[in-house]
Amino acid sequence: MAVNGPKEGKPRRVTILGSTGSIGGSTIDLLQREGDRCQVVALTAQTNVALLADQARRLRAECAVIGDGSLLPELRQRLAGSGIEAAGGAAAITEAASRPADWVMAAIVGAAGLEPTLAAVRQGRIVALANKESLVCAGALVMREAALHGATILPVDSEHNAIFQVFDFDAPDSIDRVILTASGGPFRTLSLGEMREVTPAQAIAHPVWSMGAKISVDSATLMNKGLELIEASFLFPVPEERIEILIHPQSVIHSMVSYVDGSVLAQLGTPDMRTPIAVTLAWPGRMATPAARLDLAAIARLTFEVPDSARFPALNLARQALQSGGAAPTILNAANEVAVDAFLKGRIGFLDITRIVEQTLARVEHVALTDLDAVHDADQAARRYARYLVEPTEDGRVVRVPTRGQGRH
Repeated sequence: MAVNGPKEGKPRRVTILGSTGSIGGSTIDLLQREGDRCQVVALTAQTNVALLADQARRLRAECAVIGDGSLLPELRQRLAGSGIEAAGGAAAITEAASRPADWVMAAIVGAAGLEPTLAAVRQGRIVALANKESLVCAGALVMREAALHGATILPVDSEHNAIFQVFDFDAPDSIDRVILTASGGPFRTLSLGEMREVTPAQAIAHPVWSMGAKISVDSATLMNKGLELIEASFLFPVPEERIEILIHPQSVIHSMVSYVDGSVLAQLGTPDMRTPIAVTLAWPGRMATPAARLDLAAIARLTFEVPDSARFPALNLARQALQSGGAAPTILNAANEVAVDAFLKGRIGFLDITRIVEQTLARVEHVALTDLDAVHDADQAARRYARYLVEPTEDGRVVRVPTRGQGRH
């Protein structure tokens, strides 16, 4: 599709949704190396007001938005005299996403990123998608809006970005299967008994990638790969049964595409998110990055294994949710967010995360997702039931949760 980009000779106007997170920080590193070739329209964050203000000053952003509205006075104080506009609250983040820009990084973690991502898509520009939950929760809606408004969605997740680079979109019938690789996380070799005792500190210590706490826990349960499976089903014209997952501990091959003639094309690189971000920022060209160059001789070995579904049931749960359709992926994601948060706070054990997701999927109704309100309702229903599983009420009731099978709780 045609891309609405900057006019010749003018700086590229960019917005970063979630600028203080890991992806946002890597994006800012690249933008600073670009100098005057980019103009920052807006930066947003949820609570890290000090870093947000510092970033806005360094990049001379037009606007900075803090999601926690109670922090707006502090943001204004930190930006005093800079001429940078300050705003606060969820609505202000969505408004920032709607401002005219040539390229928008959608890097808000979780379902909270859906509305701002949709706002950016509706501007008909390039959206670099690092918020996989937008497609997990409302993939059909997001892709429909992208087609309607002429937006270009470029995947930032290293796996989907790798597939994007080697996928022949002009001849999708030539694709035999797509292979998503996974590092296996920090507990790849542990028994179920050992996994039962792991702590949040152990779960967020990823052996290869540097990521935020929530995504690190998702990697440890392999739910991250399950969410990526759902995301891939919307990004690439390949049916679910032809999307495979393979454990690759070295994280050198980021994903592969197998063709009907037996060829397998792979994208390789060091584990540095600045590479896939740069692919989307420079697309359809290339740009230099400071990422370490791949030395295959030094690595010496690349190994692979099939994921163990008994120890990592999240993969099957994600595939079942994708097969069920409707609100099932939304429910899966919402329950997982609640369970991961509870685990990080020490309220449940590591293995309880997928148990809560499984039970929520089984109980909350898989309604059709006709619009954003339906997505929100399914998300909230799943969160209420998952919270009940974390901390049951005294009378055993859950308020206003449409359930499947045995009536309502």
